[in-house]
Amino acid sequence: MCTLIVLRRPGHRWPLLLAANRDEMADRPWRAPGRHWPDRPAVTAGQDLEAGGAWLGLNDDGAVAGVLNRPGALGPAAGKRSRGELVLEALDHADAADAAAALADLDARSWRPFNLAVADNRDAFWLRAAGGAVVRRAIPPGLSMLTAHDLNDPACPRIRRNLPRLRAAPAPDPESGDWDAWRALLAETAPAGEALTIRRGDGFGTLSSSLLALPAADRPGAAPVWLFAAGPPDRTPHLPLTA
Repeated sequence: MCTLIVLRRPGHRWPLLLAANRDEMADRPWRAPGRHWPDRPAVTAGQDLEAGGAWLGLNDDGAVAGVLNRPGALGPAAGKRSRGELVLEALDHADAADAAAALADLDARSWRPFNLAVADNRDAFWLRAAGGAVVRRAIPPGLSMLTAHDLNDPACPRIRRNLPRLRAAPAPDPESGDWDAWRALLAETAPAGEALTIRRGDGFGTLSSSLLALPAADRPGAAPVWLFAAGPPDRTPHLPLTA
């Protein structure tokens, strides 16, 4: 179960802040976010080397997308497409609204159940797929969390514990580089089952972490910020991605 944190602030200099911890089997190979797809030169994303897709990415138009499993749907399945393709398909679109509309028309039976978040500096959407339908919902202004469960679902212990703590924490300041409150919460490893960094004895756990900020559209020249930890965030610093 991965974790995605989205803070929407319409009218702010930084209207979208996002944090993500990626949880996966440690032996599944991957590459840190980069421009790994020659047919998609405008996409920067982490690459899953087993299936070729991505778990989190950003395009040069300022759209961001991230995919998560639903409960009981970890790993690939025979006859199903890789959920990592969905991130790349979303990032074929210049803005979140168009991407969400296009992906909502997909036949969800081609994939194992998923949650997909798509956002830019204007809009944000959560797409849930279980069974044959993809359900699209807007992510409201303010701070939201997505895991394998529904958006802000208190039935998820991780959301129940951490959503109020994140909402009460100081918001990051991308311009000064102050992400301290979010970094501390992302790096917690206890209590098990509720903390945002997972470490289990079966090889499954948190493999990487991202902090991402999108500037407002009326700030020409302002660039997105993406800080990436190429390991568990309790042991690995978040460093700026290099183009």
